[in-house]
Amino acid sequence: MPLEIKKFQVPGKITFTLSGRLDTNTAPQLQAELIPAFDGANAVELDFSALTYISSAGLRVLLLGEKTAKSKDAAMPLLNVPQEIKDVFELTGFSEILKIV
Repeated sequence: MPLEIKKFQVPGKITFTLSGRLDTNTAPQLQAELIPAFDGANAVELDFSALTYISSAGLRVLLLGEKTAKSKDAAMPLLNVPQEIKDVFELTGFSEILKIV
């Protein structure tokens, strides 16, 4: 299943809703949307409610997003993270790096 990214924007905040798989094939697609989003927003939220899988390539994009957010004094909260993906974050230590709400 490919990754579907829906973008919702209000002044100062962008929310990306992700559906499907965030893996080696789809991570560049998210990176291309995520990193430039910090140029115009104080917060870039990622809604994971329909995300079914994340690979190490997906984790790398999230790490890059978090570093970009910090460098621009912005926030990148992760919303509605499914338990299976929370488990991946716990296992890899990303739950200590990312803001999961």
